[in-house]
Amino acid sequence: MTAAPAERFLVFAPLGRDAKVIAQLLHSASIGHDDCDEERLLAAVADGSAGGAVLTDDALARLDGNRLREAIEAQPPWSDFPFVLLARRGETRQGSRAIEELVNVTVLERPLHPATLISAVRSALRGRARQRMAAEYLAERERAEARLRELAETLEQKVAERTRDLAAVNDRLTAEIAERERAEARLVQAQKMEAVGQLTGGIAHDFNNLLTAVIGSLDLLLKRSDEEKVRRLAGNALKAAERGATLTAQLLAFSRRQRLSPAPVDPNATVAAMTELVGRTIGPHIRVETRLDPAVWRALADPTQLEVMILNLAINARDAMPSGGTLTIATANVSAVPPQLAAELGPGEYVSISVSDTGVGMPPDVLSRAFEPFFTTKAQGKGTGLGLAQLYGFARQSGGAARIESREGEGTRVTIFLPRTEAKAEDAAAVLAEPAPQRSARILLVDDDHDVRTVAASMVEELGFRVEAADSGEQALAMLGRQSFELMITDVAMPGMNGVELARRARAIAPDMPVLFASGYADVETFGAELSAETLLKKPYRISELGARIGRMFDGSGPARVVEMKRR
Repeated sequence: MTAAPAERFLVFAPLGRDAKVIAQLLHSASIGHDDCDEERLLAAVADGSAGGAVLTDDALARLDGNRLREAIEAQPPWSDFPFVLLARRGETRQGSRAIEELVNVTVLERPLHPATLISAVRSALRGRARQRMAAEYLAERERAEARLRELAETLEQKVAERTRDLAAVNDRLTAEIAERERAEARLVQAQKMEAVGQLTGGIAHDFNNLLTAVIGSLDLLLKRSDEEKVRRLAGNALKAAERGATLTAQLLAFSRRQRLSPAPVDPNATVAAMTELVGRTIGPHIRVETRLDPAVWRALADPTQLEVMILNLAINARDAMPSGGTLTIATANVSAVPPQLAAELGPGEYVSISVSDTGVGMPPDVLSRAFEPFFTTKAQGKGTGLGLAQLYGFARQSGGAARIESREGEGTRVTIFLPRTEAKAEDAAAVLAEPAPQRSARILLVDDDHDVRTVAASMVEELGFRVEAADSGEQALAMLGRQSFELMITDVAMPGMNGVELARRARAIAPDMPVLFASGYADVETFGAELSAETLLKKPYRISELGARIGRMFDGSGPARVVEMKRR
């Protein structure tokens, strides 16, 4: 295959048959070649138009060393022109200066084997090809670092123009991005709290089952023993177990909304009972004071949730007083609705519970948004911004309202307004004191927890009822198919068939049988609307509570039967 014109090898051999012999050898190897003289050779070296040259020592002797040096220096940047010099043995020293000028030279002494010459020429051509590839690569790069320069200049111009156009918009976008990042961080925190709440709910269910067995056993022990020492020890243990139940309820309130159970509450007694807990929570650097109206009315609210809200407000106040200060909890009667709350509170009488601090206070723009969900002025990761929003929701759900007053540098006061009730707290206890009639009634008790099932069955028997126990929904349905029951008490969260589904299926067998649900699970709302305040008994429960709820199911003060189930 003939080489391309640019890669033809030049032959400069002015004497004898050297030029012809060299040409024949190159032709036999399919190497393109051309005879040349000094002028053609120097021109090819200068412009890089040949693949290389074969020179004899006679030709070298005729070359003008200065002109050769000038031609070599004039080469393109990529070119290093290759020479193959054929010299007689022992005569390579002649023209040594010219040889030095050649730079890229391969010297072959004659006589030599034809293959040696051909190999040298091919090696030179390969080197020359690499040079041209490098030249093309460099040229392409140069055409590219030029397109890029042109593009860069154009881009600089456009960027300058766009920068001028977007200068005003940039601040707004920056603010929006920052707000979005804060919102995303709040969402992550809220999702984390939701996950913690779900985990806590499951743990609380098991813990409430455990407390149900403990409290029920202690209740039975108190009823069946007259020994003073035993009764004293059991009473102490019962108080500790009830504190554990309260603690569980408080933990659940931090993580998720619970179903409220409004009851008559003595605000002063609630605050007094919490004073020690509040003091331990906020630390010794803050003084706790109470200003309790001795004639304060009773309020209607969920007692546990009210305690949690007061504790949350105390914690917020602590955070607002990093250097210490005074926290004040006060109660008061509100005989007329304050004008600023007329849009939220209906006519009537209310009770106020306020928590005040001497902290840093809030500026007006923060105060106006304090009840908004996810709004917080705390550092990232220090809060979800849901505390005051939950307080507001609790107050509204309880039939009341909440208000914040604050001034920067002076402190903050948060007030909860709750509806007044004429009922007495003792009335609720009296209702729970004695079980209802129909002591001969047969009750079906369903719970998958062995300890709870055993203790609950004993409590029902202690109340004078006949009881049959089942450890699953499937077993309960089988028992309903064999015998009749006047009431079914079932756990809600059970493996396989839950209590709500059991109640639905039981209606097909015993449509007139009322159902009482018992659960220590936090998220009972997830089981559907069937779980109303009238049909749900919260774990852990006392024997008096159990007796009262059973009585309500029979005497008409509670639902006569399980509420209408939603059909799927």
